[in-house]
Amino acid sequence: MKPLVIIGAGMAGFTVARELRKLDKEMPLIILTADSGGFYSKPMLSNAFAQNKQAAQLITQTAVQMAAQLGATIKVSTHVRSIDTAQKKIELDDETLEYDKLLLAVGAQPIRLAIEGNGADQVRSVNHVSDYQRFRDLIALPKHGISARVTILGAGLIGCEFADDLRGGGHAVTLVDPNPLPLSALAAPALSQGLLAALLTRGVTMQLSTIATRVDLTGDSLQVTLANGLTFETDIVLSAVGLRPDLTIASAAGLATGRGILIDRTGQTSATDVYAVGDCAEYVVDDSGGTRIMPYIAPLMTAARAIARTLTGTPTTIDLKDTPVIVKTPSYPIALVPPPLHVAAGGRWESEEIDGRTICRFYGKDGVMAGFCVAPQDAATRTALLASMGSSAPAANVAGA
Repeated sequence: MKPLVIIGAGMAGFTVARELRKLDKEMPLIILTADSGGFYSKPMLSNAFAQNKQAAQLITQTAVQMAAQLGATIKVSTHVRSIDTAQKKIELDDETLEYDKLLLAVGAQPIRLAIEGNGADQVRSVNHVSDYQRFRDLIALPKHGISARVTILGAGLIGCEFADDLRGGGHAVTLVDPNPLPLSALAAPALSQGLLAALLTRGVTMQLSTIATRVDLTGDSLQVTLANGLTFETDIVLSAVGLRPDLTIASAAGLATGRGILIDRTGQTSATDVYAVGDCAEYVVDDSGGTRIMPYIAPLMTAARAIARTLTGTPTTIDLKDTPVIVKTPSYPIALVPPPLHVAAGGRWESEEIDGRTICRFYGKDGVMAGFCVAPQDAATRTALLASMGSSAPAANVAGA
């Protein structure tokens, strides 16, 4: 019997494998990964500095342990050269694998900024546990002393999480973003204002409405030049401007792609018996065929359960529900459900303050609630807001729109 082959040993690949084993203990399973194959929770990468955790502490199970748990063969340090979806063959460096079904869980890669200067190649990103360890090692170098100066490019979700976390770890942080407020692509202005105030109180230096244009070497430091003309020295530059689905393997195999690998409602790509899941996938999110990249844990878990059932012979639709994203900024705890892009146009945020809590609801141009954010967040408020999704705006608000 030919195996199910999973390419990628991150949360997406391992989650599908675990769900699969709940349904089928015998299906041959091979997992291919270019790294060491250890399991860790990727969201932990942006809030582990304040806890002073080393990379090894984030890895909860080795590849050997995962292979035993899953009854799988895990091939580490393995690179896929090509995929023939017609012949159902995968070319590796030293062998050819045949598969019955194939799952792509190859994740996403950091977006690379076009920055000038002889220090531009020193700009770091943290997208893997090995990146995290290199970043920790760099911060710990003697020349940086107890407190390193870290400049973060991007005040989105990950950039703000890193800023809060690194300040908690005692480091000096400068946060740079082209928007006038942090988290502006996801949150209501009122909540972004609250986050800005909290980060400033935390001691984060904010450089907003500008971008970094140059990074130059200057002695033991780096000099950052911003578009607004400001220059300053820093020890480390971290790029947190976002991720882009890794389409390398999918494109070479002739699979249909958009922003991500296009999949149908069961997770299947444009090739028969080839599926995709996680940050690399572009999910169908509504009956009109609208698609969306969903780089969050909740949709990953939902998709993994559905795809596992499909792979074991029961075709199952990925039923994506609205689930709050918890932003790991302890100085200003946030939960949010961002409105879909096609709904955001023409809609509006409405905000209120209740008992020291900022609650923001997003209403589409049809007057229907399509998103929310709240800070400081708690379970009860999240649940209540989630229950009101799809409801109409109060009559007075609709009339005044």
